[in-house]
Amino acid sequence: MNVKTNAAGTAKHGIKALFEGNIRYISGAPSHPRQDASRRGELLSGQNPFAVVIACSDSRAPVEIIFDCGIGDLFVIRAAGHMLDEAALASAQYAVEHLGTPLIVVLGHSNCGAVKSVVEGAHADGHLGRALEKLRPMVSAAAARGGDPVDAAVTVNIETSVAALKALSWAANIKIIGMRYDLQSGKVKEIC
Repeated sequence: MNVKTNAAGTAKHGIKALFEGNIRYISGAPSHPRQDASRRGELLSGQNPFAVVIACSDSRAPVEIIFDCGIGDLFVIRAAGHMLDEAALASAQYAVEHLGTPLIVVLGHSNCGAVKSVVEGAHADGHLGRALEKLRPMVSAAAARGGDPVDAAVTVNIETSVAALKALSWAANIKIIGMRYDLQSGKVKEIC
C-alpha cells in the first residue's frame, strides 16, 4: 500500500484498504499482513504510512488490529477522546509533511469513556480535568441532536476534529475523514 503518488488517488486506495481490513477483522479472518521480520527489515531505512489515524486511547479500539494492517502501514496517534492537542497535531503534521502521508482519519468509537464521563458530569483535577473540559463543548453541542447523549457527543467530537484539521494550512491538500468504530460489532463506518 505504501505509495507516494497522486495524493487523492493514494488516499482513495488507503480508505479502501482500511475498509477491506476491517471486513477481514469483523469476519474473524484477519490476514495479519506485513507483521514479520522481513517487514521490520524493510522499514529500517524509513517509513511511508498510507494513513494517519487519530484515535482514542481506549484499549478496546486497537487501530492496527481493527483495520488488519501491518507494521508501517498506519501512523497512529492516540489520546483519550482522540483529542487534538499540540502533540497530536504536531505528529499529524510530521506525517503529512515529512512522510508524505495523504490521508488522515479521525477515529472515534462507541461508548467512549472520556465522552461518557463528561456526559455524566464527571469532574477531575489536573491533566484529566483539563482534558475533560476540552470535551464539554462537544457534549453541549450534541444535546441538541437528541438520541443517546454519548453517541451524539462522540459523533460531534469526530466532526469537530475533522473540521479543525481541514482548517489547517498544512492539511490543505490531503484527504481528511471521520470514522466511527462500534465496540460490539467491530465495524467501522465513515461518518464525515
